[in-house]
Amino acid sequence: MGSMSIWHWLIVLVVVMLVFGTKKLGNMGSDIGKAVKGFKDGVKGEEDKPATPAAPQAVADKSTIDVDAKEKSKH
Repeated sequence: MGSMSIWHWLIVLVVVMLVFGTKKLGNMGSDIGKAVKGFKDGVKGEEDKPATPAAPQAVADKSTIDVDAKEKSKH
């Protein structure tokens, strides 16, 4: 009475499949797999990835001027 037999689990599986449908269960499984993979990649951290140089940013239009701001010196 205390342990669940294989027949109990099969009945639960059939009820879940009837409620949600096989397509929705497949979608949920793939979503969970993607989430687990994303979590594992996040746990590995950024230091494991090779450093790639930043690509220069493209200028939106020709009227934009790119300058460096300098601090004013107080005399």
